[in-house]
Amino acid sequence: MIKRIFVSMLIGIAIGALISEVTFIFLQETARPPREVVLTIPTGTAEQVARGEQPPSIPKDMIFVVGDTLVMKNEDSVDHKLGELWIPANSTAELSLNEEQNMAFECSFQAGNYFGLDVRQSLTWGTRIYGVLYGGLPLGILIALYSFVIPAKKKENARA
Repeated sequence: MIKRIFVSMLIGIAIGALISEVTFIFLQETARPPREVVLTIPTGTAEQVARGEQPPSIPKDMIFVVGDTLVMKNEDSVDHKLGELWIPANSTAELSLNEEQNMAFECSFQAGNYFGLDVRQSLTWGTRIYGVLYGGLPLGILIALYSFVIPAKKKENARA
């Protein structure tokens, strides 16, 4: 009986780990500690934006981890703006991202004059273990319960 419960719990945790880790694959960009992220505005960006073109080296939206610092490096000959952040030509500016939130900034280096920043909590090993146990333990308990119910019905049908 204890062996059946133990095996059921292991199966439940294994299935929970599989489901949890598949989900975490999609969150890889937040599975890291905070760092400095450099976004370079290349030369000629102002001309591209004036023609309605999207600069190929600049993403439209970005995902960050709480504690990241966005460093805007302006290599263009024109001053640019990201929200309240002013980035003079051939200089840099920094934006600290210390809070979990979704932000949309007006900007001058995107064709649509919009830049989205998504700041998320960092995915840690503790979060991953919690995800595995949160799904795996209840599933293991259900498997154990079903393992006791199903064989009992088979024995009853065999006697009849």
